[in-house]
Formats: sequence, structure tokens, C-alpha cells
Amino acid sequence: MKRVAAIDCGTNSIRLLIADVNGADVNGTGGGAPLSDVVREMRVVRLGQGVDATGELAPEALERTFDASRDYARLIEEHGAGGVRFVATSASRDARNRQVFVDGIRDLFGVEPEVVSGDEEAALSFAGASSVLPSRGKDPVLVVDLGGGSTEFVLGDADGVIAAKSVDIGCVRLTERHLRSDPPTAAEIAAAEADVDAALDLAAGTVPLERSTAVVGVAGSITTITAHALGLDRYEPQRIHGATLSLEQISKAATELLDMTREERAKLPYMHPGRVDVIGAGALVWRRILQRLAQSSAGTITGATSSEHDILDGIALSIK
Repeated sequence: MKRVAAIDCGTNSIRLLIADVNGADVNGTGGGAPLSDVVREMRVVRLGQGVDATGELAPEALERTFDASRDYARLIEEHGAGGVRFVATSASRDARNRQVFVDGIRDLFGVEPEVVSGDEEAALSFAGASSVLPSRGKDPVLVVDLGGGSTEFVLGDADGVIAAKSVDIGCVRLTERHLRSDPPTAAEIAAAEADVDAALDLAAGTVPLERSTAVVGVAGSITTITAHALGLDRYEPQRIHGATLSLEQISKAATELLDMTREERAKLPYMHPGRVDVIGAGALVWRRILQRLAQSSAGTITGATSSEHDILDGIALSIK
């Protein structure tokens, strides 16, 4: 058994997982769950603040990210994690000044942060989600990782990834680009949905979405929508993970969140403060994705399952 530390730095949040790697493989066989959590933390730092408009990481966003990273580096040392992998995704891929970010992270962790491609991000998300969910054998499952700056579509089965595509739609990006009113107007919603449709067309050119026999959604927007649909009185990962909801339940919950004011969202007991202003866009994206999947699958897709395990687990499992 070895202890590893995985860091996932996205557009909206930075997350840490310190875990012991067990004897199980990524499909959950050969000794129970492949990872035993030691520490799992999340901070909303909004690294991608303004990147869609300016093409650069803002100084204040970098400082928030470095502050959280200092705390994570102390935790890694305290818990004696050996292998460390730091993965950065959409905002860092898009920024002209990403070298400032890379240099700062290297100084803090002593490892080179990896600004991974969208395809690798998708593969890591699939590995993390599939590691703790029952295998469907050769039936292809679509994992959707809805982030702050991008969304990954990855189709795979028990043998691994069949096809993957990352597209530039996410809750932070679409909020900044379109959903500026509180609550958003019908025209803003229509413009955002047009972006989602264009991205889905792009994804479908690489990933045969019509082959999906089931859908698994990961990341904070999707798990928060699930919490809303379940009517939770607090954020409960154990109830959210593995919850399968019908398309009607998800659409209703997503529409309610999209139509709320930010003040109304802030009062929800399971809502993280860092998601209040962007969950409407996340709800819009997830609702539209599932509508399109229902159409392309000719009725095969009737619901979706939420997973609390995602790219962060995939990063941890990838550490040699």
C-alpha cells in the first residue's frame, strides 16, 4: 500500500485528495475500493476569473490559488504522502500567462504542474468515476465531467475509453459570457443554450453519443443539482454518490436553480458559497446535455447517475 496526493486545479475550484492506494484495480475488483481517503478537500478559488474574456489569469485569482496550495502542501507533508501529481485543466490551458502559475506551483509543491489536454482530462475523469461504480461490462457508459471552463464527454466500457472530447462550455465560462442578469433573462438563456448545442455538435463528431447505454455525471455542478433534486437539508456525499434520477427529476431541479436569484440560491442548505453565482449556468448545461442525449439515444437514456468520484480519483490512481 502506498500513500499518494492528487491535486486537481480547475477553473472554479482546487481540490486535494490524499489517499492510500489499495490492491483493487480501477474497476473495483481485486480487493475492494481502489482508494482509501485520508484527506479530501475543496476550495473555490475561481482561477478562471475573466480568462474567457482576457485570455489571462488574473493576479488576484492566482493569489487565491497559491494561498490554497500552500495549505495543501502543508497537509501533504503532514500526512506523509509520497507520490504527488498536480493537474491543471481548462483555465490554465487557455491562459497566455500560465507560466506564472506553473512557476508558483512548482515552488510550492516541488513538482511540475501538468496542464493536461482535454482528452487526458476526460480519460482521468472516466478512470475516477468507473473506479467506484459497478461495471456494465461491454455496455458503453458516457461520463460527463461538467467543470467551470470545460466539459468532458468520455464514452467507455470495462476495457477502457472508447472515445473522448473536451469542449469549452462550463459554469464559470457561460456565466461570464451570457448569464449576467439575476436571474438570467430568456435571451441570455437562449444564447447560452446555443453555445451548449454547438459544443455538443462538436463533441458528437468525436464521441458516438448514440451508443451510450447509461450516463454518469461528475463534478460540483452536477452533484449540487442532485442535492437539490433530492431535497437534502445539507450536502451529503453519501446520499448523492450513486443516486440515479430520471430525466424529468433532473430537468425540474436544473430549471428551478437556473430561475432562482443568487440570494435564493445562497439560502439553500447544500449550496457551497462558491457555487452560488455559477450554478445556474451549470444547471443549464446539464439540462441541455441530457435533453440532447435523450434525443440521440432514441429513448435508451432515461436518467443519469451522479458520482462523487471523478478526475481527482483518476489522478490519484495514475500516480506510479
